[in-house]
Amino acid sequence: MTIGGIGLALPPGAKQTELWDGYFREHFPASARPLAERIFANAGVVTRQACVNPLIEDVSDWPTAKRMERYLVEALPLGKEAVSRALIDADMSIDDIGLFAVCSCTGYVTPGLDILLSRDLGMAPATQRLFIGHMGCYAALPGLGAVSDYVTARGRPALLLCAELTGLHIQPSTTRFDTQQIVAHALFSDAAAAVVVRPDGPGYQLAEVASVTDTATADHMTWDVTDLGFRMGLSPKVPQVLALHVRTLVDDLLARHGLSRGDVDGWAVHPGGPRILNVVERELELSVEQMAASRETLAENGNCSSPTVLLIVERLRRRVRPPERIVTLAFGPGLTLYASLLLRNAG
Repeated sequence: MTIGGIGLALPPGAKQTELWDGYFREHFPASARPLAERIFANAGVVTRQACVNPLIEDVSDWPTAKRMERYLVEALPLGKEAVSRALIDADMSIDDIGLFAVCSCTGYVTPGLDILLSRDLGMAPATQRLFIGHMGCYAALPGLGAVSDYVTARGRPALLLCAELTGLHIQPSTTRFDTQQIVAHALFSDAAAAVVVRPDGPGYQLAEVASVTDTATADHMTWDVTDLGFRMGLSPKVPQVLALHVRTLVDDLLARHGLSRGDVDGWAVHPGGPRILNVVERELELSVEQMAASRETLAENGNCSSPTVLLIVERLRRRVRPPERIVTLAFGPGLTLYASLLLRNAG
C-alpha cells in the first residue's frame, strides 16, 4: 500500500511577533512577561495559523461548550478542503474510498467529523469510518497504520484526515505564573492534513509503524478538558524522556528492514518545540540539513499537533529530488513515541 496523495488546508496566518505584541504581551501577568517574551522569541516559530485569530477575536474566557460549537463551524470546511486536495493529488474519486478515518484531539462533536464530512463530501453510505481521538501530536502515525491495515486487508483505498484547532483553547489570563501555558501558547497552531492510501501505484509505501510508550512518565504531557477549554500540561522533562527512547526506537525499526540511519535521506520529526528537535538531532546524530524540513515547518506553521508530521512529509515529497526513504517521528501523551518508515515507489 502506498501514500498516493496528500492535501493540506491552513487557515490564515499571523506573525509570531504580531501575536506577542498585539495580544499575548498583555495576556500574561506582569511577573511572567520577561520570561514569556523570551519563550515566544525562542520558540522557533515565525508564522502560525489560527481559525480564530486572538488579534481579532479573544476566546480565552469562552466556556468549553461555546468553543466546541466554534470547532464544528471551523473544522468542517478546513477538513473538506484538505480531503478534496488529497483526492485531487491522488487522482481519485470520493467513490473509491472504502474507509474514512479522522484524527482530532481539539474538539468533540457527535455526529463526528467523520460522519458530517462523509455527508458533505458525498461518500457512499457503505463507507466505513473510524474516529481516533485524544492521542495528541502523534495521532497521524497510528492513524496511518490503521488505514494501511484496512487497505492491505480489503484491497480498497482509504482516507485519513488529521484536523486540529488548538487556537480555540487559549487559556484565560491569570495572575499565576504558569510556564507550561506560556510554552503552549507560543508553539501551537491550526491545520488539517489528509492522506490517501491505496493498494499500489506511485507514492510512498508505508513499510512499518512502530511505537514505544513510557507509562512511568504519563503525567509529563496532558490535555485536560476544563470548563474553559482544553488545558495543556507540558513537563520540561519531556526531552529527557525522548532522549532515553528515540535512538532504540529508530534503530530497531530500521534494522527490521535491513537499514541503518545512514540509509535514510528524509527525516520528518514532529517539532514539539526547539528542545525536542535538538534532542532528536543529538541522539540520532543528524545534521542540520537532515533536520531542516522539521525546523522549516515549525517556523512557517508552528506545532499543529497531529497534522504536523504530514506537513513535513509533504514538504519532503515536493522537493526537486524527493527522498527515497523517510523516517517520521512524533511524540505525545503517554509519554509516547511513534515512528514510521516510508519507502518511495516511483510506480
